Amino acid sequence: MNNIATPRIYYTKPSITTLEIGYATDAVSNGWGERCYDYIHRFEAMFRQHLGVKYAIATSSATGALHIGMAAMGIGAGDEVVLGDINWIASAAPIIHLGAKPVLVDVLADSWCLDPAAVEAAITPRTKAILAVHLYGNLCELDALREIGRCHGVPVIEDAAEAIGSVWHGHRAGSMGIFGAFSFHGTKTVTTGEGGIFVTNDDALYERALTLSNHGRARGETRQFWPETIGFKYKMSNLQAAIGCGQIERIEELIAGKRRVFEYYHNALRNLPLRMNPEAADTINGYWMPTIVVDDDVPFDRAALLDAFKADHIDGRVFFWPLSSLPSFKSHPEHAVSHSLSGRAMNLPSYHDMTDEEQDRVIACVDRLLVPGS
Repeated sequence: MNNIATPRIYYTKPSITTLEIGYATDAVSNGWGERCYDYIHRFEAMFRQHLGVKYAIATSSATGALHIGMAAMGIGAGDEVVLGDINWIASAAPIIHLGAKPVLVDVLADSWCLDPAAVEAAITPRTKAILAVHLYGNLCELDALREIGRCHGVPVIEDAAEAIGSVWHGHRAGSMGIFGAFSFHGTKTVTTGEGGIFVTNDDALYERALTLSNHGRARGETRQFWPETIGFKYKMSNLQAAIGCGQIERIEELIAGKRRVFEYYHNALRNLPLRMNPEAADTINGYWMPTIVVDDDVPFDRAALLDAFKADHIDGRVFFWPLSSLPSFKSHPEHAVSHSLSGRAMNLPSYHDMTDEEQDRVIACVDRLLVPGS
């Protein structure tokens, strides 16, 4: 196939319309001085309403939202936070920045999210939180995790960076823990280019997080430039929030686009020896990143699939590595599911306006590798 004549298929890209461009233009032209926070406050209010929570603080990233939230909880040196071994480093980094210890446990084979039994076994007197990461839009077993937390007096944090559009038993992902964190990176279902948001229903935690998010300056402080503590600088800009306002106005359309792409893949690949993102009863999966996991008993050469993608001008994206396999982590526990998943899985390209023809090119590559003679 002639690569020059073949359009490139990106692994993901945002959906930006004249609505977002119009808001961004207004922010550039008029969003200064007294109006420098207008779109930020509007964006926070819109996201609160969408999620059904009391409070939201727009941040520069989901990592920043996690950092602020954990700091507001008082997590620090000597403390432990339990999380799944299969994750992007951004989930673990704030724990380490605060001087605490990430305690890695194995994940479930079907959801690729925290195994509640492994979490229960990992709880110690030093455990200060359970970090439930909704991987690729898949949902953690929140009822089980919150019950474990209740029994041990340990709160559950939701890392919902990848889970916009996912719903657990009628409640949106990110709205059920002591706090939640979302990402609006350019690869996400809803984007502000870079960005994130901290959300909570806890009054006291919100006030502490709000103070920390503004260099330690408390709300209502009458003295100018007077911080009561050392805080952080993780603010989202008014320009980013302007784009975000347009995205939130279109959020149901954006979620539907992701689900449409997933369903097309799922229908086309359902007879192959692989599994894809699950959607359990009474849940909705936002399907941020459609993912295949090839069956254990089937030979799978991930490098060969990446080569096939590259030959057809298709971006390839590997499944996250187990954190325990990275040089920054000293312990290397034997987490059988996590280590097996990483080598047998790949994310498939997915964006809101992806065409059937583009998806067919991706599907053909997977078919050729997994179906002899295809």
